[in-house]
Amino acid sequence: MGAWGNRNFDNDTAADHLSMITGRLLKEITEAMSGDPEEIEPDEYWGVAVPCNVELLYRLAELSYVGVMLPTPEVATGWKRQYLAVWDETIDELVSSAEHRAARRAVLVETFDRLIDAARRETE
Repeated sequence: MGAWGNRNFDNDTAADHLSMITGRLLKEITEAMSGDPEEIEPDEYWGVAVPCNVELLYRLAELSYVGVMLPTPEVATGWKRQYLAVWDETIDELVSSAEHRAARRAVLVETFDRLIDAARRETE
């Protein structure tokens, strides 16, 4: 086992483990985004879980651990566009407060943008 430090993620086995975890997150997002758009509506499981997985990915990437798997910036940008299109189309039926809609949408935009930024840094 190769090690480059004393922290929990400073060795080859930990990097492999992190790769498996982030790979699973990517797979879940990919499958949700390639399925029926109804499944990513804001009141559906994947409508909630996709942004959670996106945030987990970018937060792990921000820690600069070896083994974090990210989508390409283009894929992440496509996910953002697709997710927000579904969200925009369906949210009015679910939330009456314009303030809540605007605040939640801003969080979603930031979440995807941070993943896109992390993916860009990864490709540099």
